Amino acid sequence: MTETPPALPAPVCSARGCRATAEWALHWNNPRLHTPQRRKTWLACPEHRPTLGAFLDARGFLREVLPVASSPTLEA
Repeated sequence: MTETPPALPAPVCSARGCRATAEWALHWNNPRLHTPQRRKTWLACPEHRPTLGAFLDARGFLREVLPVASSPTLEA
């Protein structure tokens, strides 16, 4: 008999206080702290994607936005 592994919890939005399921991965880096290849990831629900993206973009940190399922930094 084989056991199925437990399901991973759904990714949660990175916005403060939000517990919604994340659908977007915002990849960013701070060039003053990180090498150009390094990517950090914030997750966003559809409601918070614009505000989280605008915060990162205003600082010149935002590198790309991908659907969570396509994000190379998230392991399934």
